[in-house]
Amino acid sequence: MPTYDYECDACGHTYELFQSISASKKRKCPECGRMKLRRLFGTGAAVMFKGSGFYQTDYRSESYKKAADADKKASSESKSKSSSSDSKSSDSKSSSSSKSDSKSDKS
Repeated sequence: MPTYDYECDACGHTYELFQSISASKKRKCPECGRMKLRRLFGTGAAVMFKGSGFYQTDYRSESYKKAADADKKASSESKSKSSSSDSKSSDSKSSSSSKSDSKSDKS
């Protein structure tokens, strides 16, 4: 429900009234009681978007979405390769250290 501004032409009284869109206009001034009340044109309220679907990324082109998916796949593959190479290098280090430990045990 919107808020309407009213002004009395007789006494100059202004006020806001919260009423339904379908409600009829008020004519009687609450201050002086005369039938000189008129509804003013207001600036209105700001547009408020609620819910999903109002973000710029929701309206991207198909080519942009495909390129973004390709970038995600490429970055995830590079991360998995680097983590597997890290684990291989740590395994080789641990095996070489265990060999040196076994050699020192023999002497």
